[in-house]
Amino acid sequence: MSDESAVFRRPVEIRNALGFHMRPAGKFVKLALRYQSEVRILYNGNQYNGKSILDLTSLAAECGTRLEIEARGPDAAEAIEALEGLVLAHFDENENGEAISAQPTEPAR
Repeated sequence: MSDESAVFRRPVEIRNALGFHMRPAGKFVKLALRYQSEVRILYNGNQYNGKSILDLTSLAAECGTRLEIEARGPDAAEAIEALEGLVLAHFDENENGEAISAQPTEPAR
């Protein structure tokens, strides 16, 4: 079996409060585009292109929605790990759907 045909799947649950809206979809696509592998989201018997923001926003996946991420290609394992990590990190959003900053801010003086 060659690396080109490697397929990995991982079930995930959308846990951020506002669901899979535009900002999380954009983050998902941006991360997926870093990999050569084809990335798909499997949901309700349908497949969605994990590198297409239009496809992902059409999911309308709310908090609690269960999806399956599939990656096929030479770096599929790495893609799955990274994308699952993003979902598990709630797309770096707090409970209000606001982006969590990567750097702590300095207190005002």
